[in-house]
Amino acid sequence: MHGPAMAGWLLVALCVAAGSYCLLRLRSSVEEQRGSAGGEALMGFGMAAMAVPAAAVPAPPRWVWLVYAAVFAGAALYALAPNRSSARGTAHHAHHLLGMVAMVYMAGTMAAAPGGAHGAHTAGGAPLVTGVLLVYYAGYVLRTGAGLLPRPAAAGPAGGGTATVGWGDRPELALACRLSMGIAMLAMLLTL
Repeated sequence: MHGPAMAGWLLVALCVAAGSYCLLRLRSSVEEQRGSAGGEALMGFGMAAMAVPAAAVPAPPRWVWLVYAAVFAGAALYALAPNRSSARGTAHHAHHLLGMVAMVYMAGTMAAAPGGAHGAHTAGGAPLVTGVLLVYYAGYVLRTGAGLLPRPAAAGPAGGGTATVGWGDRPELALACRLSMGIAMLAMLLTL
């Protein structure tokens, strides 16, 4: 990733934390939480690897980015497989597929960049594709962030206690995880 090294390392930490939480969600007893957690963990860790500041490591050879693109293309194809998920056809599933495609696009851009990509300081990618992804992720971040705003509490049952909810079962944490990965994707696209 281009830009200040501190921002890059903070982005790496954010993506690792998001990916780690998604791994925790794989153990959830709530099926909706487990549904896309594996793919989201892959996205989080993949984004963390891609966000490592260019000055911190030598530029990897082009084949590394091609393998990276192949992994995310495979994950996108797996998500398209018939009878894979009950979440198929939902807006979140479409967002997840677009995220995988965006990762393939960024890895392909890095592989095609002169000088080994990661350390290159030239503009990469097709401006139209990058622009469309930037607009989408900006809207996604705003919409997801609005979903985390507090809402008026609905009247619950009288005298009813709240059940203990595990860390992997909390939908607001999953939403915060998706928001942070959306922000990270937006930052990575801006520096592409």
